[in-house]
Amino acid sequence: MSELTKVLLVDDNAKYLKDALPFYGYEVITVCDGVQALNELNSKNNKFDIVLLDVMMPNMNGWQTLKAIRSNVHTRDLPVIMLTAVNEEQKMVTGLKIGADDYIVKPFMLPNLLARMEAVLRRTKRYTQAKKEQNITIPANLLTSKELEVLEMVAKGASNKQIADELYVKEVTVKTHLNSIFKKLKVENRTQAVLLALQTELI
Repeated sequence: MSELTKVLLVDDNAKYLKDALPFYGYEVITVCDGVQALNELNSKNNKFDIVLLDVMMPNMNGWQTLKAIRSNVHTRDLPVIMLTAVNEEQKMVTGLKIGADDYIVKPFMLPNLLARMEAVLRRTKRYTQAKKEQNITIPANLLTSKELEVLEMVAKGASNKQIADELYVKEVTVKTHLNSIFKKLKVENRTQAVLLALQTELI
């Protein structure tokens, strides 16, 4: 039997997930804040497969912790899902630029979190393997210059209205560009589009 997937759960109110995740084949280590999380990640005795990281915590919040994880050569590729009560797209995009692999907004249904964890773990496994095989990047000419411009503005956290104002077009035109981007990149939303574009250095 294969080893259990090891999860570092960083949350000052972690009891529910700490109790629930083991029933689905996860080994869970819990800590209450970012300082403790970094101590666990730096321990030679611990090797984690994924981090569930709450945004609002004492001592060191989720953003600061995520930056520290991504700045460490030993943990920079570790998949991290942010747990946040703040459902603001601009903050989500900012978090993706820092290095979050996905977001889930509290309160959430456990099956939703489990599905996202499985998806991130699959994607990370494929991405790691691809890096070893010198990953094939997305062709730079896949998107038009205007689509790239829109995607770059999305990555900066701009709303459809802000993009429309900046490009002197209507919002419906921006939506058309976004739909085209989603189709070409084979993603479902702007968060996934930004994540893929950053991972493949398209922008």
